[in-house]
Amino acid sequence: MASIVRQRPTTTKQPSLKEEPTTTAPASPSGTRRALSQTLTSTANLANLLPTGTLLAFQLLTPVFTNNGVCDSVTRVLTLLLLMVLGLSCFLACFTDSVKASDGKVYHGLATPKGLWVFDYPDASGTGLPKDLSSYKIRPIDWVHAVLSVLVFSAVALRDKNVVSCFYPSPQHETQEVLDIVPVGVGIICSLLFVVFPTTRHGIGYPITSSSS
Repeated sequence: MASIVRQRPTTTKQPSLKEEPTTTAPASPSGTRRALSQTLTSTANLANLLPTGTLLAFQLLTPVFTNNGVCDSVTRVLTLLLLMVLGLSCFLACFTDSVKASDGKVYHGLATPKGLWVFDYPDASGTGLPKDLSSYKIRPIDWVHAVLSVLVFSAVALRDKNVVSCFYPSPQHETQEVLDIVPVGVGIICSLLFVVFPTTRHGIGYPITSSSS
């Protein structure tokens, strides 16, 4: 008997009409929020304009004085005094300068209306120092930089979470807006003024370049 081979019916696979779920990427932050983040980063970079010793003291002492942001009536006053002292340090540092003596070492001094008072030179007679120090006398630009330095320090302090939590533990909405906007505005204005009014001084806590005389 001849075997009968049955042919299986061929079935064509229909494409699935079910669409695969598409994953939507999270919405990117708005342009305003991105610009604000970049501005805050620029404001943080303004710390480079402050004396390194003052900035280091601020970073080390602020958590201690504020008890990591949890202040009482005593620590709040102590923190305020600390900020005032550090702000005064930023102000006075703008009136300091450096001078190179005959021994090749760099010495620091305080600018006066007539010249420079070098306070760390070992020889009281000052024989190794340049004879004419009148070019180091106080200039109007020094006052501008002193005020700007205090404003920059204030902006940096207002961006510190321990300082803000100490003085404003539960800020209202309007207060929080001021704390977010004021440091940004101060940072932008001060950065522009530092560029418009540069200084040639190399004071205490600031880097010394080869141009110092």
